[in-house]
This record gives sequence, C-alpha cells and structure tokens, in this order.
Amino acid sequence: MKKIAIFASGSGSNAENIVEYLRGNDEAEVSLFLTNNPTAGVIERGRRLHIPIVIFDKYLFTKTDKILEILQNNNIDWVILAGFLWLIPENLTNAFENKMINIHPALLPKYGGKGMWGHHVHEAVVANKETESGITIHYVNANYDEGEIIFQGKCEVLPNDSADDVAAKIHDLEYKHFPNVILEQIRKS
Repeated sequence: MKKIAIFASGSGSNAENIVEYLRGNDEAEVSLFLTNNPTAGVIERGRRLHIPIVIFDKYLFTKTDKILEILQNNNIDWVILAGFLWLIPENLTNAFENKMINIHPALLPKYGGKGMWGHHVHEAVVANKETESGITIHYVNANYDEGEIIFQGKCEVLPNDSADDVAAKIHDLEYKHFPNVILEQIRKS
C-alpha cells in the first residue's frame, strides 16, 4: 500500500475527491493532509475524513527540513499538490523526484508560473479570448509549473463564457481525471 500526502492551500475539494476515489483500494491511500493556510477548508475536510493534518508556516517549509521529516516519519511514498500555492523547496523535490504530482488549471505551458493559479488563470483565459482551456497534471520540479507533463485534459471555452464558467468546466476535468492519473502513476512506479 503506497501512502500519499496531499498539500492544499484552499478548500480541499480535490483532496477529498482523491480520498474518496482511493477508498477501498489496496494500492494507495491518503495518509496525511498538509496546509500552509490555518483557515483552509482542507482542515475541516481532513477532520471529517479522519486524515491527520499538518499546518505549517513559510519558515518551517522553506528554511528547515521539518516538513521532509514529517513526510519521512509517516512513510509517505507520494506527494500530491492539490491547489497548493507555494513553490516547493528543493529538499522536497529532490526527496520525491518523480513521486510528486501537481494539477494546474490550464494547458501548460500557457498560463503557468508564479501568480497563475485559480481564478487568475481563468480570467486570463477569458481575457485572451482562448477557445479552449483545460488541466495539466505534471511532475513537480524546482520551478513553478515546469515539471514533465503527465496528462492534459481539454474543454471548450465559448465566446460568452465568464471566468466562473471556465472554472466550473476545469473543476469537472479535475474531478474526473486527477485521482485516476495519480493511481496510474503509482501503478507504473
């Protein structure tokens, strides 16, 4: 059984979706939630799902090995970023090389990099009159949104779509594909 830790900064809906998808599976399970946001919705989801939660600050994350030690002490095999907004420090990317996966709400390399997350991405897609958008699931390296792409899922962006309309389409793609792609990568390892 492979143990997964999920990092999230927000509501944690993708984190919960992954937990539910893997429930009853004998190959992988979510063992830990980690967040940099002491008011994140993922905390309440973790409590409800009986998944331990670690809340940390920027200093612990970037200047110490404490988060790496927590992951190692919990025998974590895979790290999943599900709406986590900070750049991952090299001590973690090195320790989980090709075992750390992120989901981005756009078709990388478009609309990636620092500051391009959530609604910022969808607003940019609409403002630039894109005809499609989607999700990119990729391995994590030391740079924002530059790791090797594992999977991309696309959706149509209609001329009258708002950023909220695009967000809803992206969320559907995330729910549909992210847990399955994670399990596929674990099986390949």
